[in-house]
Amino acid sequence: MSDGLHNITAAILAGGQGTRLRAVVADRQKVVASVAGRPFLMRLLDQLADAGLRRVVICTGYKAGQVAEMAGNEYRGMSLRYSPEPGPLGTAGALRNALPLLESDPVLTMNGDSYCETDLVAFWKAHRERHASGSMVVREVADTSQSGRVSFDQSGAIGSFVEKGASAGPGWINAGIYLLGRALLEGIPAERPVSLERETFPAWIGRGLCAFPTAGKFLDIGTPESYAAAQKMFP
Repeated sequence: MSDGLHNITAAILAGGQGTRLRAVVADRQKVVASVAGRPFLMRLLDQLADAGLRRVVICTGYKAGQVAEMAGNEYRGMSLRYSPEPGPLGTAGALRNALPLLESDPVLTMNGDSYCETDLVAFWKAHRERHASGSMVVREVADTSQSGRVSFDQSGAIGSFVEKGASAGPGWINAGIYLLGRALLEGIPAERPVSLERETFPAWIGRGLCAFPTAGKFLDIGTPESYAAAQKMFP
């Protein structure tokens, strides 16, 4: 039983240009790139379908046609809709652009170029029990320099968010899966580029933003090195 996740709309951020990955997938949008024999986006869609979701909006930009052609309008009982960006809008701007298609409150949001093994039903339950305005899956790693570093207290309330490159050493990182209330999404400036990681999350601290720790496997496909490592994660 998905305990309500079937009523939640998911948004997948799949509009990035993938400039760091072009050395190995120059002809494709990175979410279409094959990981262990399947397009990476399908790995994310499987995770959503396994959790019981029924509606997915894919936020597209660079090579948007490749994404729609590959994924289609339905997958494992989930309806797939697309929100193309008129121009590069950043991660938060893409969500704001897709808001008319995002029918639930909150919206389950996933980065299109990372995968985190986590219990989405437990994530949803924790979000509700805390009455959080927004929740973020976080993962402990040995070195936070390649990801956004997150600190939070015993109640789960996030106290700081430092984007990648500014802090090294062991700690918790943003794992790229969020539950975001409509009030937060409606507050994102419209029709201009806005970054979740650099602008929006730091501004939301103190407004009910909570962390959800997980010990599951985590990877991204943003660089040739991490893309190569991702091939070994899935059976």
